[in-house]
Amino acid sequence: AALPGPAPSDWVQAPLDPAVRAVLVGFDEHFSYAKLCQALRYLLRGGPDCLLVGTNRDHRLPLEGGAGIPGTGCLVKAVETAAQREAFIVGKPNRFMFDCVAGEFQVDPARTIMVGDRLDTDILMGNSCGLTTLLTLTGVTALDEVRGHQDSGCAARHSLVPDYYVDSIADLLPALGE
Repeated sequence: AALPGPAPSDWVQAPLDPAVRAVLVGFDEHFSYAKLCQALRYLLRGGPDCLLVGTNRDHRLPLEGGAGIPGTGCLVKAVETAAQREAFIVGKPNRFMFDCVAGEFQVDPARTIMVGDRLDTDILMGNSCGLTTLLTLTGVTALDEVRGHQDSGCAARHSLVPDYYVDSIADLLPALGE
């Protein structure tokens, strides 16, 4: 998307596709002010009948060596702020995604493990869906953070505590028979 002229009055005059009934915000390395304007225009035109859907709220994506880049949650928050409404998140930690998969493939939560590197998405979703949870310490979560949640008297914080943890997903290879 490109801005259709030099002034804001031009930007709000560009034609909109009448068939659009939802704005989906996902990872987009080409996210721009023009796309943000277009998303807002669709949401304002459609009002509450135009859905605002986000894929996830990950605020940062970890890279090797402790570096990170902004995650999709930053883009979702930008659209939510402009539209002054909250997106329905279909990915983690919302159980929507799990319910879809479990319904399609008859997944038994008692025989399923959620493996992830984030407490606020992966582990929270696994715990809320009744799954066994395994945290890998290769992402944004440190073991001290887990201990802080575990030692707290807060039920909401306890929902962020995994059943197990490993330093790396590679630690599971011997158990899987490589």
